[in-house]
Amino acid sequence: MTLVLNPEQTMLKATAHAFFSQQQPVQALRTLRDSADPTGFDRALWQEMAELGWAGILIDEAHGGSDFGYQGLGQILEEAGRTLAASPLVSTALLAAPLVRAAGSAALRTALLPAVVAGTRVLALALEEGPHHAPARTALTATPEAGGFVLNGSKTYVLDGHIADDLIILARTAGHPGDAHGLTLFHLRGDAAGLTRTRLRMVDSRNAAQLSLRAVRVRASDRLGELDLALAQLDPVLDGGRAGLAAEMLGTALEAFERTLAYLKVREQFGVAIGSFQALKHRAALMFCELELTRSAVRAALGALDAGSSESPLLACLAKAKACETLELVSSEAVQLHGGIGMTDVADIGLFLKRARVAQQLLGDAGFQRARYANLRGF
Repeated sequence: MTLVLNPEQTMLKATAHAFFSQQQPVQALRTLRDSADPTGFDRALWQEMAELGWAGILIDEAHGGSDFGYQGLGQILEEAGRTLAASPLVSTALLAAPLVRAAGSAALRTALLPAVVAGTRVLALALEEGPHHAPARTALTATPEAGGFVLNGSKTYVLDGHIADDLIILARTAGHPGDAHGLTLFHLRGDAAGLTRTRLRMVDSRNAAQLSLRAVRVRASDRLGELDLALAQLDPVLDGGRAGLAAEMLGTALEAFERTLAYLKVREQFGVAIGSFQALKHRAALMFCELELTRSAVRAALGALDAGSSESPLLACLAKAKACETLELVSSEAVQLHGGIGMTDVADIGLFLKRARVAQQLLGDAGFQRARYANLRGF
């Protein structure tokens, strides 16, 4: 398995770097936040991303996508992480669309995937019901009725859930919360009767929503995959999501580190740059080493997913765990090394720390990833 990008991936990374640095700098997130933008991202820029082929990068060519793979999407996400760019890349391109591709019926794939590629449809995956990532603890029920199911319950921290055109809902069709068996996936229109969507104001100013479902009816044809066996279809997609999020977190950590390094070179005390102090050099060196280890872990996970390796789940857990630890270290050190200014909203560096704390929890924090890694190894 190579950890070096090929020419096509390198070109894609360069294109993404130019796009996000010019079109979606950190100031763009500030503008969305300060204006209380109801959408939470720039639809015109999302359309530009779709025209570049990024919305369909994990979608097969039969449905209009490029099927370029996780390594390619990882490079885009890494560059997006550098500018804290708000977009449906994670909710739609990384999570929901691959799940529709993997488990959706032919009719559902035809209805949704070309629209995702075109940038005209935003999808969201509704998993969580509590503060921690735990799909098996799903309590939202799907009760059978003639011709379909009735959904009752709630979901929280649904990325882009307040504006998604379509939702993929994880529901319990058998067993009890905590059981791995008895979970089923359903497609639901964003304007379904009985569905209430409330936007959550997250500390990192990115999009999430609370969903309340009261007697929401879906047809039998709206089911994705096998009845009661959702985790078998969901886990591979979540592994891809973990690796992709780790790539975005790597970009965030790299940018925070580089900004801090630049600050150490210009901030002076006692007539010299503080970057010349040995203690601060040691702290910067530690961050650099952890970033390089994280880069290797992320690329290994993305490459394994593209190769269809049996090691993909392990490497995805490893990458997300390492990214969580590295981003926590770098974001905390970045704010501290900036001194008092780092604690104010005037400095962008605090936005990186806020994003870090949210990203660490998405799809499982470092503790979750280590526990899953151990379980996969049979411990």
